[in-house]
Amino acid sequence: MVGIKSVKIDGESLHVFKSAIYILVASSGFTLELGMIVSEVVVKKYRKVENLIIEIELEDGRIINSIMHLKIFSGGLPQLNLFCELDDIQDYEDFDKLNENDSWFPNIEDGITLEEIRRVEMPNEEISLKLNLPIDQAEWLKNQKKASLNELFKEFIHYYWEKQGLKK
Repeated sequence: MVGIKSVKIDGESLHVFKSAIYILVASSGFTLELGMIVSEVVVKKYRKVENLIIEIELEDGRIINSIMHLKIFSGGLPQLNLFCELDDIQDYEDFDKLNENDSWFPNIEDGITLEEIRRVEMPNEEISLKLNLPIDQAEWLKNQKKASLNELFKEFIHYYWEKQGLKK
């Protein structure tokens, strides 16, 4: 199997946790397929983009530059699945070749967890809270800057988790 050293999208390097690159052989022709486990932040960034300029550096030093189409599968770990049609597979003879009817495809999710991914890049998610507080606390909260409140809540939640024995 051909190994991937690095991947860039539009010139920006990605942190790729696991990947698989192979040729899909179908009745309609050949497709270069690249599946990658990435962070949730990366998936969110590219979710609505259909075509991406990709640079793939293989472990043997070869570079593949291509415009690739994006598929995102929901469920499981955050993944980008990129593909492009190939006219000629002569330059890809050492790549694994899978038939569209094969029941086995590379499982790039084995051996990695969402927690490990989040240790590298933790996504932030905006939420709204409705609280019922004494007026002096409500007024104080209203006068705080958003960044200060974000930090305050992060610290409080971590303190509470530790107190409850939920996280260390």
